[in-house]
Amino acid sequence: MRVFSSTCTFDYSWEEVSTNNWRKYCPWNDKATHVIAVDTLSRSIDPSTGVLRTERLITCSQTAPAWVLALLGGTNTSHVYETSIVDPASKRVTMSSTNLSWSNIISCRETVVYEPDVNASSPGHERTQFQQEAKITALCGGWQKIRTKIEEASVERFGQNAQRGREGFEDVLEMSRRAFREEGERREQMA
Repeated sequence: MRVFSSTCTFDYSWEEVSTNNWRKYCPWNDKATHVIAVDTLSRSIDPSTGVLRTERLITCSQTAPAWVLALLGGTNTSHVYETSIVDPASKRVTMSSTNLSWSNIISCRETVVYEPDVNASSPGHERTQFQQEAKITALCGGWQKIRTKIEEASVERFGQNAQRGREGFEDVLEMSRRAFREEGERREQMA
């Protein structure tokens, strides 16, 4: 098993980040063009806590080499199962995802947490801490050396994709802030 982990701080409030998390795969994000569809499987709110629980199926196109597809079977489409918990009282979003495609060969279990960054925030300038961890395990039989190479290559690719994902989400956050500001200005002019 190999582990990828990353942290960063978004220069946006938790409210902005947690709201725009649902827009992460929208047309504003030109870094997520590999995402074909996001289907909500279930969504519920606990009436006593206000916690929102959502299950989604994310369908992506992948760029696996043709020889890998020929050797192992499969297609250029993959599926990821995601569960998210939004706790408005503690201001914490926790998302857990796992690959459904190729799961007999490799397991990728990712956890992402968004929380207010209380150490870097000030009134009127709130920031949100992002923590990401992915545990990648090659499940294929064979020599340990082969499994290690698969895991190492997967962690490297995951890191590249994670960086692109953060950049895309940053674009979504900026576009959303701009859209809300422009709408507010428009409403003020009409009043």
